[in-house]
Amino acid sequence: MKTLKLFFFCVLCAITAQANNYKSIRDFNVLPTNTPEVNKQNLQKAIDWAAQSGAALFVDPSETPYPVNGGIILKKNVSLIGVHGPTGRGTKHPSKNHPVGSVFSITDKDNPFISVQSATQIRGIQFWYPEQTHTKADEIIKYKPTIQMSSDQRAHGVTLSCLTFYGEYTAMDFTATRKNTSELVLIEHCYGYPLSGQFIRIDYCYDIPRILHCHVNPANMREFGRSFKREIIDAVIANQTYAFYIDHTDNAQLMDVFTFGTYGGIYLGAESYGQLTNFNLDCVTIGIYKNGSGTKNRNWQIAQGSIIANAGKSIEEIHPIVIEGQGHTAISNVEAFSGLNGALTAIGQSYDYLLVKGDKQLTISMFGCRMRNYTSKKPITVQNKQAKIQAVACIDKNEELYNKIIK
Repeated sequence: MKTLKLFFFCVLCAITAQANNYKSIRDFNVLPTNTPEVNKQNLQKAIDWAAQSGAALFVDPSETPYPVNGGIILKKNVSLIGVHGPTGRGTKHPSKNHPVGSVFSITDKDNPFISVQSATQIRGIQFWYPEQTHTKADEIIKYKPTIQMSSDQRAHGVTLSCLTFYGEYTAMDFTATRKNTSELVLIEHCYGYPLSGQFIRIDYCYDIPRILHCHVNPANMREFGRSFKREIIDAVIANQTYAFYIDHTDNAQLMDVFTFGTYGGIYLGAESYGQLTNFNLDCVTIGIYKNGSGTKNRNWQIAQGSIIANAGKSIEEIHPIVIEGQGHTAISNVEAFSGLNGALTAIGQSYDYLLVKGDKQLTISMFGCRMRNYTSKKPITVQNKQAKIQAVACIDKNEELYNKIIK
């Protein structure tokens, strides 16, 4: 009996503690009927309150999205929580063409929507840009990043999870400096289609950034009738940017990432190293671009993925993988094939499987790679006389075994 009473007392204490540290944004007069500026001011007041105790703010689901201006600072210790996982093709009002749930509606063209400080969390939120075009390339609005790291202090320990972006220009920007770095950034289960071509950018993150289970797709607003037209996708590709960008990092981790209709899939910068696994880079010009500034730890292990490189102005610029600089790249079970796709303007083939550039020594090992739909005579184009390459148990475009040492 005493044990049972103690149990219920503990449960009551937990409920009371949660009630004291978990408040609705509506308690601070953040409402769907307010102006964007009023909601911005009130949401900032809620964040200021939550920062004192490390509380969480709940974004109540609503049939009308919350209009909020940008320039919000998510201060240290605060969590902003909504009700959704990533919504894939979008949520939809039963009778209107817009998303519902925990949704912020953004029309501010001058400010990043929200800047995050250390020990913060955003989870289960949808970000909607209702004024963004989905049909005409010359009407694309170049919004500031939806989420970016604080510009005046470090962002250490940031979690961005289960987020969906509709009509963003750049989704998440963690571009830092050597003096003002980020660390332990976790981005998982996030969906969108950035019209700049940049979904996640991380630079100067010196403690294991993680990008997990993220999906970039122009059909992200299909449920409420705003899938991006071919003209828009072609314009995104013309930006020559990468959906996922990593540089100046220690042991970065990318797992289960997807992109469709961007110029580049993943850029692995000269000052980075880590692991990339389980990926699909579809309808791109360049799938993976790996650089390296040294031989000690500018190495990437790349495994279990597929690349469909088929989009570009000329066949010579289309490459599933490009490697230059220094360091080692280990490629295992990565296949590349190509073809046409009606969603964008595509050539339908790649020039080769791998382009090796530069004039410094680098090493590449390949195992179990299936290579097809390229036009060159050889799957590997070597423009670097210092490169050392070994391919084992690979398959070329003629379905022939490909085992080769190049040095």
